[in-house]
This record gives sequence, structure tokens and C-alpha cells, in this order.
Amino acid sequence: MDAQLATVATEIARRIQQAGFAAYWVGGCVRDFLLGREPRDYDVATNATPELIERLFLKTIPVGRQFGVVLVLEQGFEFQVATFRSESGYTDGRHPGQVTFGDPAADASRRDFTVNGLYYDPGQKVLHDWVGGEADLKSRVLRAIGNPAERFAEDHLRLLRAVRLAAQLGFEIEPATLAAVKQNPERVMRVSAERIRDELLKLFCPPHAARGLDLLRETGLLAHVLPEIAATIECAQSPQYHPEGSVYNHIRLMLSNLPAECPAMLPWAVLLHDVAKPVTATRDEVTGQHHFYTHEKVGAEMTETILRRLRFSNQEIADVKICVYHHMQFKDAREMRKSSLRRMLMRPTFPLELELHKLDCLGSHQGLELYDFLKTQQAELAQQPEVLPPLLTGHDLQSLGLKPGPAMGRVMAELREKQLQDELKTAEEARAWVLAQKTTAASLSP
Repeated sequence: MDAQLATVATEIARRIQQAGFAAYWVGGCVRDFLLGREPRDYDVATNATPELIERLFLKTIPVGRQFGVVLVLEQGFEFQVATFRSESGYTDGRHPGQVTFGDPAADASRRDFTVNGLYYDPGQKVLHDWVGGEADLKSRVLRAIGNPAERFAEDHLRLLRAVRLAAQLGFEIEPATLAAVKQNPERVMRVSAERIRDELLKLFCPPHAARGLDLLRETGLLAHVLPEIAATIECAQSPQYHPEGSVYNHIRLMLSNLPAECPAMLPWAVLLHDVAKPVTATRDEVTGQHHFYTHEKVGAEMTETILRRLRFSNQEIADVKICVYHHMQFKDAREMRKSSLRRMLMRPTFPLELELHKLDCLGSHQGLELYDFLKTQQAELAQQPEVLPPLLTGHDLQSLGLKPGPAMGRVMAELREKQLQDELKTAEEARAWVLAQKTTAASLSP
């Protein structure tokens, strides 16, 4: 646990209590605290109004005063402090039409899942449970508070959050809650793309990413949030190359092998690297083999469409798109010219591409010989920093008498090729080569 964060959260609750009001930690921080997990943030619930909270603390932000919510800024941390309330009149699948300040039991009953409806007094070290969350926490069960259909109708994102929390916590979804998710999975599409993206980012994290994918499939949510991935479920592959079976099985195995320290976009490179296989699939009627010609190129375009739909940043989209576009290149690495191999190794995205390749292997034939070869080549290149920058710049070429234009561009490209092939290793050798080309060209001129 971040001791300082917990200490400041305790102090905020204590200060509110000293002013004569109730104050409890509430929600995910209590759940994680009781599970022995480190809370990333702390929310506080109180019967003090937003105006009173603003008087008690020097730095506040009224992020949702109409809902009784104020951000308190203390020692570089942010804490959401909310007044006990009940809610009603949901019409848009997210916002209540009416908010009434109330008591902690009413506040607990409006929350999503019982394990998120626990209240903890950090000063007195007393747990308050008005919804049966403590028992569900011990049983590792995710259960909606009250009527599941009503809870999901209030906020459609809860459909996706149920899956994410079950995967993240390793809990089973209680049958009535699971049935309510399956009943109307399409409602999740009424939620903003940004909120869906943020839940999926948490869902596809190790070590629970594969189970998260399975739960999306089981609940029917996958067909709505990522229909392109749902299409891989029935997409068969040739068993001699993919003994794991369908493209979906391949993706699932890759997700199950994600490293603990995982780059944020690696799960998305995994999800999307074969996304175009269903739309490029053909089958040889004689041999029975399945083929997916140009799936990497088609997949790169589909990747951009999908990630833009989910409002990822331009850089995130570009990085994953490059991984998808080049992932088939790795099988030819041993046969590449040295210059081609080095260009591949020097791509800014190569570390991400290499991790994708490793997972691609682990998700099928399990062989890592090519991965090991590329790791060795990567390490060797790192010991040759002189290869990384070009030997000569455009300014250098102009000083040797070349004029800017297509001809000079061709010279620079050939210089770079010879450098990457180890045919030219120093700037002096490069200058001598350029001068020799000039001399030859002059002697051949009429």
C-alpha cells in the first residue's frame, strides 16, 4: 500500500469527522484494502454537503456539485469526496434525473456491486456493510446491488465493468447478475467510446486479459465492443501452423502469456495483429490449407479504424498499426540482407514488435529460436552506436559539391544502404566513396 496516500486519505476523513460529520472510505479502495491489494485512489463518502467540504479544505474542484461530488487536493493527491445520496430518474443510461442527499445506507444501495458498496472508517477501523458486500468479498463473488437489471439500466457501462471486475479480481459473476448482462449487451454501445476504451484498457491487462476476453465472449459484449474480434471465433487455421485452432484461440493464448510488466499497447497489438484473417480467409480445396493473403496489410487499416473508433491517440494508433503491418516480416529475419535486418531493428516500434512476435510464437508452435536470434541481433546492434546515425548529412554532401535534389537523395539512400551492410564504416570512407562516384560520373559524361 502507498503509505502516504493512505495516510492522507485517513487525515481527510478525520478532518471531516472533527467538524461533526460522518466520513468513510468507500468503493473500490475499501474492496482492495480488504483484499490486501494496493488501492490506487481513495474515495470518501460523507453527510457533509459540497459547500461544507469546500470550507474545510483549502484546495477543491467542484467536479460534480449537482451530484454532491467535490475533488479535494491534498499533498499532491486527489480525493473524490461525495455526499451520501440516493438517485432516480435515469433516462440516458448514465446520469440520474434526480439526486437527493441522504444517509449511508441509501448511498450504498445506489452503487453497482456489493463488493463496491462497503464503507470503512479508517480512524476507528470499523467496516460498515449495508449490502452484503463483505460476504461476497470472502466468497469471491461479483453481485449487483438489488435488482441487477435496474443497476445496469442506470449506467450501461456497468455491463462492461462487471466483466472487467470479475476478470481483474478473479471473481465469479453471480448467476442473476450474469443473466442481466447477457440480456441486453447491446446497451453498452450507448456509452461513450472513451468510457468503453478505458474499461477495455483495464480489462486487457495481465494476468487476467485472457479471462477478460472469454467473459466478453460469454456475455455477448464482445460482438458489440469489438465485433472484429468476435469474427475470429469461427475463423479456422491450418493445424500444421496453428495447432491451437481458431484465430480466437490463438489470440487468447497470446493474451494468457502477456508479461507482467506489459507495455500499454501490447495487448492491443495482440488483439489486432490477425484481425483481418476472417475477411481475407481462403481455403485450398486440394490441400485443405487455410490462407490469409495480405491479412497484415488489411489488418493495419482495420486497426486504425478500430482504434480511432475507441478514441485512442494518434501515436498509439500509429504504433499498433506498424506492429500489425510488419508482424509477418519476422519469419524472414534470418534470410534478410544485413541492411534490411538492421532497418527492422532500428524501427522505434521494434521493441513492441518483438514482444508481439514472442507472444505470436507462444500462442502457436511455442518455438522461440527466431525470437532469440533477434534478441541477439538487437544486442549486437546496441554495441555499434556508429551504425545508428547516418555517416554523412545532406550538408556534408553539399560541401562535397552535390546539389540538393533527387540525385543527392539517391546518393544518401545508397550511402545508408552501404553503411547498414558494413561496406562503409566511417565518415572518411563515406566521403571517399562519394568523391569516387563524382569522378566516375564526370568521366562518363559526354
